[in-house]
Amino acid sequence: MPILDPNAFEFFSRSPEQTRRVGMRLGALLGRGDVLCLSGDLGAGKTTFVQGLAAGWGSTDAVTSPTFVLVNVYDREDGQRLAHLDAYRLSGPAEAEALDLDLLLEGGPLVAEWAPIIQAALPEETLELQMEWVEEEHRQLNFKAHGARPRQLLDSLQAAVMGVA
Repeated sequence: MPILDPNAFEFFSRSPEQTRRVGMRLGALLGRGDVLCLSGDLGAGKTTFVQGLAAGWGSTDAVTSPTFVLVNVYDREDGQRLAHLDAYRLSGPAEAEALDLDLLLEGGPLVAEWAPIIQAALPEETLELQMEWVEEEHRQLNFKAHGARPRQLLDSLQAAVMGVA
């Protein structure tokens, strides 16, 4: 059994700015229908990461946590929309489906926080990101690809972050 999982990538961020930059790198790679399942405790850096993600994707909208509104949508000049869903307050997949996830995915990529709550409503192919607080400004980012397109995203992200051509 290999020590390194080819479908996983682990990154240690040393500052909020570095977390934001990794988000920007991934955002630049995202396309319509891509799904990022984002998880982490309060203070793990999820909003900081999504701020970078949205900027790298091409949105100039201000990014905030969607905890109380369920879904924030960020626009891009070409008409695509990045949907940022917080499933924490949802009871399960049925409530997520009521939000018309298919329509959200047609408009652009989807970032789903607390994704396990609504997993059955999400596509099978997802890129998972588990963020962990390490200390004051340090975070551990654990990416895992589930499917061919997420694996392609992961490979491209790893190359961009590690400076490999």
